[in-house]
Amino acid sequence: MSTFTVERLSFQHLAALPTAWSNADYLSLLNQLNYDSPEAIAPAELKEMTQMALTDLEPAEAAEAVLTYLFPDDLTKGQIDQLAHQLQTEKLWEENPNFALHQGFFNATQLLYDAYNGKFPHPQAVEFKVKITAADPADLALLDQETPATLLRLLAPGLSDRALLHRLFSDQLAAGEFPEATSILWQLTPSEKTETSVVYDIISSDYWLEEFKFADTYEATLPAA
Repeated sequence: MSTFTVERLSFQHLAALPTAWSNADYLSLLNQLNYDSPEAIAPAELKEMTQMALTDLEPAEAAEAVLTYLFPDDLTKGQIDQLAHQLQTEKLWEENPNFALHQGFFNATQLLYDAYNGKFPHPQAVEFKVKITAADPADLALLDQETPATLLRLLAPGLSDRALLHRLFSDQLAAGEFPEATSILWQLTPSEKTETSVVYDIISSDYWLEEFKFADTYEATLPAA
């Protein structure tokens, strides 16, 4: 077994993901909505004008437009129509069975929540920095293999046994394939890497990792490569 020390360095809540919507996205969405001459809008005003254009529609129509933009190849028109209605009352980034779409559902709901002043479910993500230190420097290479799954296996001991992650994925956390991990950890940014440690900035839904804000420094193990 390989042993690591896991130390939570910071923890905060996010109402929106930092890279979710760019000015290019707003411009494309305005074009999709047939907004007149969106290219003439000042960059600083694109977000506000996109929100105004969405609120000119009924909430379900606005949700349909945003989902169509975000998932042009992943969802059929019928699926989008159904999900557009669900988006108004359900936290699809938590409840939808297709994990790969969760981050997109979060971003869609965030834009619509802001535009409609809270008529959509309130999205909340978490961002935290965690320092992973290997007892044996050679073991740090394990983090380069299937990084999301490996990190979740190191984060899980910082959660209580009642945590959703343990209840739904106990087998995957123990060993083997864990394809959902990539869709649970939305953004991973390594930094401050030394011979024995690395710091990760992690963004996920509070649905999975809210409880990590209580984590003290602890030891965790991984099977040897």
